[in-house]
Amino acid sequence: MSGNNTHSLDGVGIWGGGLTGGLVGGVAMGLVLHLGGNQIELLGGLAANPGTAVGVGWTIHLMISIVFGLLFAALASRRAVQQFVDNFSDYVVLGLAFGAVLGLFAGGVLFPLAMERAGVAALPLPFLPITGPTAELFSALLFGLGHLVYGLVLSSVFATVNGVMPSGVREHAPVR
Repeated sequence: MSGNNTHSLDGVGIWGGGLTGGLVGGVAMGLVLHLGGNQIELLGGLAANPGTAVGVGWTIHLMISIVFGLLFAALASRRAVQQFVDNFSDYVVLGLAFGAVLGLFAGGVLFPLAMERAGVAALPLPFLPITGPTAELFSALLFGLGHLVYGLVLSSVFATVNGVMPSGVREHAPVR
């Protein structure tokens, strides 16, 4: 992050990158959560009947992912941030930091509020073959990993949409 920014962002790249990155990052994160322990079903279960929890969970998750992708785009395009973001690696670091903060916010604020709204005191962890504190730790680690994957993919797609590619790719692909 040297501060000599060699790229420029335009409105289409900013919002297109945020929307596309949010959606693709949401799919990547959703796969981590769904395949790692059916956590998408837990999200859907807070808002729907148990029989429709997976589909509703994916829908809610992807809508939220797009909103946070647009938030990332708004933050990443700020002049104060752009003075520190030069290359693809800088965007990846920014995305990982965004994913980490988002994971803390989602786990510490959004999910507890959704649980309160749904009248749920504690989430069951029926999707794990283990129980107790070990299951809770695994679930929390998976949730954190999912948010890091989201930040990584979101920022990579955002950077690429805006013509910022890894140095090895830049040599073989035209840059606008």
